[in-house]
Amino acid sequence: MDKRILLVLLIVCCRISPLSAQSRLMKWLHTDNDTAYIEDHTEDITFRLYGSRKYTKYDIVDRKQNRDILYRPNTPLNIGFGANYRFIGLNLGFNLPFINKYDKYGKTKYLDLQSHIYLRKLAIDFYGQYYKGYYIANPEEVFGKSYAAANPYPQRPDIRNIDFGLNVQYIFNDKRFSYRAPNLQNEYQKKSAGSFIVGGEIFLGKIKGDSSLVPANIADTTFLREEHFYKTGISSIAANAGYAYTFVYKEHLFLSLSVTGGLGLNQTNLFLESGHVSRSVGLQFSNTVRASLGYNSSRYFAGVHYVGMTTRSRMPVPHTYQAFGTGNFRVSLVRRFTLNKPLW
Repeated sequence: MDKRILLVLLIVCCRISPLSAQSRLMKWLHTDNDTAYIEDHTEDITFRLYGSRKYTKYDIVDRKQNRDILYRPNTPLNIGFGANYRFIGLNLGFNLPFINKYDKYGKTKYLDLQSHIYLRKLAIDFYGQYYKGYYIANPEEVFGKSYAAANPYPQRPDIRNIDFGLNVQYIFNDKRFSYRAPNLQNEYQKKSAGSFIVGGEIFLGKIKGDSSLVPANIADTTFLREEHFYKTGISSIAANAGYAYTFVYKEHLFLSLSVTGGLGLNQTNLFLESGHVSRSVGLQFSNTVRASLGYNSSRYFAGVHYVGMTTRSRMPVPHTYQAFGTGNFRVSLVRRFTLNKPLW
């Protein structure tokens, strides 16, 4: 009988433990806002009209030669609308072909699952991306003026990349500082306040072309010690820290800035045209920037907001590195609607 009782107790404990852990996590994530600073509108329906442009970039940099190759995709400007209620948010964007210039920069096929989640204590950035079709943004430096005049923005429709990134940051002053106010627009920060931020990040990326990513007809043939590679893989892990501050003028006009820097390790593989694979482990530098400017009140929001991430990975060739970046620029017009009773 004693053994049976012990078995029952073990089963009950195993079932309760996950629920207890979940309860503790939810309690830890909860914040009692300082209402003199933060006005909560998560129980309202926040409706927005917006214009948005997501982007990604890939740079190959030779510090000894003081030269670089800047690859950019042709990402469209999207116009759309969206809404937030409690923890649920939905945005629908539409591409307007007459705004976007395909003849000048070429066509880019892409799937960008970029997502930014703002909790009271945490900011979480997720990147899952596929891009195919790039152009060279600095042709004069890469090929020389005469070639660039005849071939503005040379296109590389063969270059494609796939990458995943995750960045989680802890906000110390969660009672008085709000990331949600400028970025989700479901809160209203009425007074100036800031916060220290610490976190960690991981990044995995692969970039590949049908031929060398360093063009054969580059003007400076000593670039990258004449190493020509058609594919590269990057994996990194880093810790980061920084500071965020929102300056509020007369309760409604605001400027919000946030900068964090990261330091860690990366492994980089270069797949050379000669058939060899060159590998190295080195320092990883990164930074995340968030900036917003506009007007906020209990009912209305109008503003511009930007978030961008850049990682810098050392390459096997001395005094060289690769830089990968991604982000989003958005303009938003917002109206909040108070409900007579909660939807659930």
